[in-house]
Amino acid sequence: MWIDPSALSAPERLLWELGVTEPGHIDLAAVAAARDAQVIYRPLDGCSARLVAGSSRAIISVNSGDYTGRKRFSLAHELAHWICDRKTGSFLCAKSDIGPQNAEAKSVEAHANAFASQLILPDYLVRPWAQGKKANLDVASALATDFRVSRTAAAIKLAKRSDTPTCVVCHDQSRLKWHVRNAAFGQDFYVKPELHQDTDAFTMAYGGGGGKSQPRKESADRWISGQGVYRMTVQTQSLKLTDGTVLTMISLAK
Repeated sequence: MWIDPSALSAPERLLWELGVTEPGHIDLAAVAAARDAQVIYRPLDGCSARLVAGSSRAIISVNSGDYTGRKRFSLAHELAHWICDRKTGSFLCAKSDIGPQNAEAKSVEAHANAFASQLILPDYLVRPWAQGKKANLDVASALATDFRVSRTAAAIKLAKRSDTPTCVVCHDQSRLKWHVRNAAFGQDFYVKPELHQDTDAFTMAYGGGGGKSQPRKESADRWISGQGVYRMTVQTQSLKLTDGTVLTMISLAK
């Protein structure tokens, strides 16, 4: 694999310098050790991870009760703080602070989330992996397995690299919790705050079952509002997450 290191982001360069050339090589504990940080997995109350930083070394605690994808993102998030923000002291990061869906906001936590996303899903490995594949939750699930990340992180990564206008949304029974759109998804389209009763996501949110729906085409105005959406069609696929929320990938159909 030939890579121009000057074209890589900072977290990608860190991986490249450590010889990472395939997903299985991404060993975050080794990355931490290379940057003088010790990783400890232990029960944490009220937070997903904690960084205690000294002048030259750090200890990163990660909640041992979280699932694998969550633990890896939390560790990558704290590594970002240690590498980029060490002069600001220690960090106690709540679950709401850590997540790939928060990478767009302008804050220290959002910057750490963006850094973490590139550390666990580096573009220089994801791009060839995803070449020729569709942006849907079936592919996102496979990406999550190969890179050992959450399906949420994988779905957002696929959506952002897609040339098709695509948005990833997360709902619970009462509201839209968050959404992430790619650059092709017009800013004049607005995701509706409530689930439409004729969608698979509605059935998942209000039913007792879980699982993942099949990709389907449906009227765009079930999901988004904006000029002319009643004439448009979207392809959607939904997934029930472990916390009871429903993740949906929405792509404007051609």
